[in-house]
Amino acid sequence: MDTLNLDLNKKYSYADYLTWLDDKRRELINGFVKMMTPAPKRIHQKLSFKLSFKLGHFFDSKKCEVYTAPFDVRLVEKDKTNDKEIINVVQPDISVICDLSKLDDRGCLGAPDLIIEILSPSSSKTDLKDKYQLYEKFGVKEYWIVYPDAQVIYQYVLEKGKYMQKGIFVQDEKITAHIFPDLEIDLKDVFTD
Repeated sequence: MDTLNLDLNKKYSYADYLTWLDDKRRELINGFVKMMTPAPKRIHQKLSFKLSFKLGHFFDSKKCEVYTAPFDVRLVEKDKTNDKEIINVVQPDISVICDLSKLDDRGCLGAPDLIIEILSPSSSKTDLKDKYQLYEKFGVKEYWIVYPDAQVIYQYVLEKGKYMQKGIFVQDEKITAHIFPDLEIDLKDVFTD
């Protein structure tokens, strides 16, 4: 299906998504297409690499796996796992999945344990509102939002079905994952020039 034929006001499913065989990056949020930028800025990629490297090193000897975008995460209702029923497909910057049964050749079917999104001007509204609500609804246990320019990470943890802000971490602090208490990242190593 050609990008020009997509109606951005129409709802689509994961089955439709699989037919879009071009080089455009998209996500589906509640069935609606969200176009992604072709390539993020260099600082975005640098932060993504540094954080995923730290996470990868930490989880190397554990049962959890770390994935970076582009990597499809299909967020599903328990009884709606058919491709035609799936209406939420996102590509988080970084995903940590500990229930390896959620992984298949196409990505992750179900909520990752930890998702990290690195804001860019074109993705801010989606990451701060749309994905925040989606991740909360589908049970992503912990969500970090990284502000590259301010060198800050906001940490949210799911408690009783709602995200609670657990901390705001700046470039000279260490962030500890709430759901992985042994995971500590020194942000001086992440937010470097």
